[in-house]
Amino acid sequence: MKDFPGTPGTLTALALRLSQCIFAVGSIAAMGTTSSFYNFTAFCYLIASMGLQVIWSFVIALLDAYALVRKKVLHNSVLVSLFVVGDWVTATLSLAAASASAGVAVLYFNDAGSCKFGQECQKYQISVALAFLSWITIFISSLIMLWLLAAR
Repeated sequence: MKDFPGTPGTLTALALRLSQCIFAVGSIAAMGTTSSFYNFTAFCYLIASMGLQVIWSFVIALLDAYALVRKKVLHNSVLVSLFVVGDWVTATLSLAAASASAGVAVLYFNDAGSCKFGQECQKYQISVALAFLSWITIFISSLIMLWLLAAR
């Protein structure tokens, strides 16, 4: 089996996982520093989805770091199948949460013109943007894992 960039245990995979964590933590931090995000269900869903994203990506990043240090290959069929399922589930949840939050942000703050929160509106938008960036990186990882599984 070929080792191409992004497969488990490579430096690219570790970089992708760490960027997923950083973007998700940034999204949570931006949303969590507002005083009224809990009034919007989509924003609560975004926090929950990004929390799951942080946990998943951090654990896989630890596995990638371990594999890099020990120079081990993580191409076990069961392990790759787990990565595929986990990546696709978290990618789907992240996209749904980011899209729902973006829709709420646009509806309430741009279309309805009811952005009375001042800086909070910008924090909501930053949180949604970081959630989409997190989704892009998890989507790349999920495609690589699917490609690796198909190559087996």
